[in-house]
Amino acid sequence: MYRITDLHETERPRERLASQGAQALSNAELLAILLRVGVRGENAVQMGQRLLQDLGGLPGLHRATFDEVRQQKGVGPAKAAQIKAAIELGRRLAASQPQERPQITSPADAAALVQYEMSALEQEELRVFLLDTRNRVLDIRTVYRGSLNSSQVRVGELFKDAIRKNAAAIIVAHNHPSGDPAPSPDDVAVTRAIVEAGKLLDVAVLDHLVIGQGRFVSLKERGLGF
Repeated sequence: MYRITDLHETERPRERLASQGAQALSNAELLAILLRVGVRGENAVQMGQRLLQDLGGLPGLHRATFDEVRQQKGVGPAKAAQIKAAIELGRRLAASQPQERPQITSPADAAALVQYEMSALEQEELRVFLLDTRNRVLDIRTVYRGSLNSSQVRVGELFKDAIRKNAAAIIVAHNHPSGDPAPSPDDVAVTRAIVEAGKLLDVAVLDHLVIGQGRFVSLKERGLGF
């Protein structure tokens, strides 16, 4: 069995983290700290590289179930629990909001609030950001789950909470479980219907984001449906 201590001191992930900071480590090295030891023929860093390759990188590791991680060679229940716990802490950090309501100044600001969680979903979800007159987030509501198309989405449902909370504007976001955020014709059709409804209800529709793995698309920036 290969241990991290078998590596030269300057190459050990824990020592590098202490001296250079966590941001200096690769994904495989960060995983190696959680794994602690490797298996025959692989040190912990090499094992981390294999897990990332087999499961599809960090997004794949995020989406993998506990059992899928546990069944990887050399992992087992204890290491799988440590990995999933670390990922969940990251998710909770990304989802937590400071006391001051986040202000949306760009599509990237909005995407950052939901991308970590939505990129790992196995089915489509449509969420609505409720914004005040300064584009600060009042709330983010999940309105639909499941396959979305223009015939299924009832546009009025998207504005129900906005009207109740007296929101000045909304941003719509949904994910593509395939990981490819390229908008579909249905995405454009839904966007067009939402924008028109917003004009009638006097609630500005600022954007529609499509969330993929590590990427997102702003339909407003592309002029699709707006």
